[in-house]
Amino acid sequence: MDGRRRGPGCAVWLLLAVVLLGAIAGGLGWIYVKKYMPTSELADKSQIFGVSGDQVALILDNELQEEQGIYADGQVYLPVEWVNSHLNQRFYWDAGEELLVYALPDTIVYADASTEGESGPLLRIGAQGAYLSLGLVTGYTDIRAQAFATSQIKRVFIDTLWEPFEEAAVRREGMVRERGGVKSPVITQVSEGDTLRILSSMEKWSLVRTEDGYLGYIENRRLGERGSRTPVSSFTPPVYTNLSMDEKIRLGFHQVTTREANGTLEEYAATAQGMNVIVPTWFNVTDSDGTYTSLADKEYVDKAHEMGLQVWAMVENVSTDESVKNLDTKELMSSTSKRRSLIENLMQEAKTYGFDGFNLDFESLRAEAGPHYVQFIRELSVSCRREGLVLSIDNYVPSDYTSFYNRKEQGTVADYVIVMGYDEHYAGGDPGSVASIGYVQDGIENTLKEVPREKVINSVPFYTRVWTEAEGAVTSRAYGIANAKAWVEENDVELAWQEDLGQYYGETENESGRQRIWMEEERSLGLKVDLINQYDLAGVACWKLGFETEDIWEIISQVK
Repeated sequence: MDGRRRGPGCAVWLLLAVVLLGAIAGGLGWIYVKKYMPTSELADKSQIFGVSGDQVALILDNELQEEQGIYADGQVYLPVEWVNSHLNQRFYWDAGEELLVYALPDTIVYADASTEGESGPLLRIGAQGAYLSLGLVTGYTDIRAQAFATSQIKRVFIDTLWEPFEEAAVRREGMVRERGGVKSPVITQVSEGDTLRILSSMEKWSLVRTEDGYLGYIENRRLGERGSRTPVSSFTPPVYTNLSMDEKIRLGFHQVTTREANGTLEEYAATAQGMNVIVPTWFNVTDSDGTYTSLADKEYVDKAHEMGLQVWAMVENVSTDESVKNLDTKELMSSTSKRRSLIENLMQEAKTYGFDGFNLDFESLRAEAGPHYVQFIRELSVSCRREGLVLSIDNYVPSDYTSFYNRKEQGTVADYVIVMGYDEHYAGGDPGSVASIGYVQDGIENTLKEVPREKVINSVPFYTRVWTEAEGAVTSRAYGIANAKAWVEENDVELAWQEDLGQYYGETENESGRQRIWMEEERSLGLKVDLINQYDLAGVACWKLGFETEDIWEIISQVK
């Protein structure tokens, strides 16, 4: 047995080892806590929503918007331009006259800064423009709105979708965080039994919308069984009644440039067997104050009615040098008082002459004039509906650069939308067909994406162009069908059928240069009529009377 005694050094080293192990354990614990324990740090909601004071954050279909509303007079107000873009385009703001205009099917509602609603002013006007009360917007729009306007962080949720959505009840209270992860700052706390709307789900976290108006992430383990809920709308949309003929429309445009030209009615009608609507080009708007010239004739209307024809008087902006030079359509249409005066004058013309409707042909508009022109159509439709007058609107073949004509809205408020299915190649452009069959079909199909087929009329050309290329320049001249046939015969042009274009093509070289023609005649027009019947459109329109031969109307009359 070893009788030596242990010294005090062993105890010291043992104590140091225990301390060291404790320190290591404490350090590891701190690292664990720092890495894995949830934070209670609060999120900066002002920064999240980007608002302070009386600014109101706008959340549309659960997406935070760049634009902001305002809180005043105990109400939330929304910027009118944002409302137009996202919720309801029919709130028309006349900035010049500081007047809000809303066209219903049978009446027009006006409001200004002094107009009061049940909860206060309907609109506010400031340096940033006009703002509409949330109550006003919801009263005219099929949306759901939930405002948290008494909170320090003012916000309003607006939903436009009515599809079913997923939701779940909270089974264990927890934190809703700015991002997924326990170290993300806390936006709000939810309690057991709260209902959360599930916007998207990940493996461990879900993006939710809370009952108290926040968007954030919560752990999936805190959610109960998920279910589906379908929102139900209580909104009653306005009903736009329309006038329509009992038969397919076969319309002829009658270009009237002088009063004497009204006398050609009987001659043209005799050729156009089967025509049931005639559109004389009577009213040319010549100035931005709404001044127009008139070639209307009561005897013309009476004769047309005796022949079984409806008369839809054209109102247009391009037929004279005066209108092209002096008329700024945006300036005219953006003034509520000018629109109202023009409409009142046109309605008086209808009473004086007894015609059956209007045809609008406003061409070459700039995009900024679009919303104002569409408002004019809305307001004119109200007067036409009251007086039993047909309203038809001429439109280009749809394209990106003409989308501001808003064919969808036209198809709601007007009776007929006419597709001008020609000028595929136009004067001043490259040589080619005026109306190839593919171009016409695209025009019809793209219009039908926005306008009901029972309102769509496809217009066909009674003309073609002879293109001349000489000395590096290209010019063209329009010929009616009869004159185009005569030109082909006189120049001994051999025509060949182009299946892909649905037209005959011919060319010749002579002292004028290289001349080319894509013919419009019975066969090509027959294909267009077949398309009109195939898509079961409301009818056909023809530009213009006097360009055709009598046998062409045997083709047009096949629209039934």
